[in-house]
Amino acid sequence: MKLSNVFTSSRLVLAPIIYVLYFLPDWVPFINPKITILIIIPIFIFMEFTDFLDGYYARLHNQVDDFGKIFDPFADVVANITVLFCFLMDGFLFAPFFLIIVYREFGIMFLRMKARGEGITIGAKMGGKTKTVLYIVAASVSMFLKLEKIYAFLPPIVTRYILYFNWLLYFAAVILSLASFTDYITSYLNTRRTADE
Repeated sequence: MKLSNVFTSSRLVLAPIIYVLYFLPDWVPFINPKITILIIIPIFIFMEFTDFLDGYYARLHNQVDDFGKIFDPFADVVANITVLFCFLMDGFLFAPFFLIIVYREFGIMFLRMKARGEGITIGAKMGGKTKTVLYIVAASVSMFLKLEKIYAFLPPIVTRYILYFNWLLYFAAVILSLASFTDYITSYLNTRRTADE
């Protein structure tokens, strides 16, 4: 397997690990959340970094292939939904936002599969890339809030304002995700129309 695809595959392995560690203190009373969160954070950082590494390495070593173009977005969806579900359960993310993100991601996956079946390649769009960056930033703030919730090292008023900021980031990410979804649909329809001419 190409190294770029190994980086992509790692997200499919790390996402469930984060999920288990995140909720393990709730399932097993003697597990200390102060320890699990310190394990989760570096795993989370590395997992998000692999999203950059796989694409960078594939382009650097000319390893961009059709498998990677399909596998990478799939791994992104699994990783994003897993992490965001954790934050949903802690109240860092609103349920409607989470559902919109999930529906959008599965909508894009369906669109890519349909396009591929018609011999159409839908490349990454700037809106989609920006949306991903916002996901990562918002999730990072949520991870910080989880750390603060466990260690309680900030005054409550400061934590509350950070939470408000986190909600704002997710709101922006949702708006951008919907805009980028529209962009992908438009791109698909335009490409299909051109191919039919």
